[in-house]
Amino acid sequence: MIELVSDARCIKCDLCVKVCPTGVFEAIPDEAPVIARKEDCQTCFMCELYCPTDALFVAPEADATVDVEEQLLTDKGLLGSYRAAVGWGEGRSPGARQDASFRLLKPERRPAAPAR
Repeated sequence: MIELVSDARCIKCDLCVKVCPTGVFEAIPDEAPVIARKEDCQTCFMCELYCPTDALFVAPEADATVDVEEQLLTDKGLLGSYRAAVGWGEGRSPGARQDASFRLLKPERRPAAPAR
């Protein structure tokens, strides 16, 4: 669920307002958008993905409000962390490039059985 819009990081582009499928945000002229309808958040992370300055924090808990403190989120590198994990943003690599889980599904190569 959306938990934070950082006033310090927000550049007031309103991309989060535009991409939110459920209209959680309210645009305020010359100010950071506000979370106006938090209970409508679907925890889809679209707002966090599109935020160019990592000014948003979406907690993975979809049904419960999480108590957050901006400085703590900043210190832990959690603002925009989903966006970073998928590689969106300048200088980032898509997470799929680093994922090696495909090796778990790769069939084991065994030498062919001798012909009889």
